[in-house]
Amino acid sequence: MQQHLPGALSELVGASSPAKNDAVKPVSSHILVVDDEPDISALVAYHLARESYRVRTAASGPEAIRAAELERPDLIVLDLMLPGMSGLQVLEELRGRPETRDIPVILLTARREEQDRIQGLRQGADDYVAKPFSPQELILRVAAVLRRVQQAPPAGSGGKVVRVGPFSVDSGAASAEVNGELLELTPTEYRLLLTLMERRGRVQTRRQLLEAVWEVTANIATRTVDMHVQRLRNKLGDEADWIETVRGFGYRFRTEPPPR
Repeated sequence: MQQHLPGALSELVGASSPAKNDAVKPVSSHILVVDDEPDISALVAYHLARESYRVRTAASGPEAIRAAELERPDLIVLDLMLPGMSGLQVLEELRGRPETRDIPVILLTARREEQDRIQGLRQGADDYVAKPFSPQELILRVAAVLRRVQQAPPAGSGGKVVRVGPFSVDSGAASAEVNGELLELTPTEYRLLLTLMERRGRVQTRRQLLEAVWEVTANIATRTVDMHVQRLRNKLGDEADWIETVRGFGYRFRTEPPPR
């Protein structure tokens, strides 16, 4: 298919064809692709459909929000460069609505500035893929994010409870509390907190966290870790200092209360 695409489009997507993805993934997961360029939208949808995903597309921010509310997708691939309502505005709107705030979002953007990606992560994006992109990379990122979300055990299924100081994480219910108050965490934030608590007292490098939480083995997108730690700390309020920054190395969850 791709050899018949216009030259500019072929250059934009990078790789000529996707590699076979052998990773185990949920069958018929529903993906919403949001991009105002029909060729790009069709191309992304094509490669996702080849991997047995159900795909729906939207060409604008308002259309994407309506689609997400009508049939809640398992994941959204969202372009930042949308006319009228930008991708960042769409992301903010999705995260502000109870029915859509937990939907994982992968940003797809041609913007080169790091600040755009940082802002997207700060507003709640789970990951990003920059154009020109490899279809294989996009497929692997989608599969990894879906695994993180869908591996969380259903409530009442049983599981261990990890307690450190004022924190309690129930892996059976996929829930977390601080000082007895339930934390409203995204699936990625939940896995990040659980990983840090399970490895409390030990410094975790950004790469170790990428491998454990994001299931990314390459040393890429390390700002993703920093932004998610920042978001998690914001939700922890007065107990945010339990997550300690170890300069030059990474992060560590304390075993004793932080100094006040």
